[in-house]
Amino acid sequence: MTKLEKLLEKIKNNPRHVRFEELDKILIREGFKRRQPRKGSSHYIYRKGNKSISIPHNEPHIKSQYVKEVISALEGVIEDE
Repeated sequence: MTKLEKLLEKIKNNPRHVRFEELDKILIREGFKRRQPRKGSSHYIYRKGNKSISIPHNEPHIKSQYVKEVISALEGVIEDE
């Protein structure tokens, strides 16, 4: 099992304690392109094909609803490949 797979399993098992950096790492390695926020916004936009995800850069942890959205998007991307 690779480090990326271990990190994804950790996130799936506990979606309430996920840092922005962990989600960012997984999304970038899966081929999503990141667009940084403009003036005054804390949301980062990730795109791959027709999938788009918006994630706020909050400290210390990301809300679980955003984490679940990322997990479902990643599962959809993995199925497409």
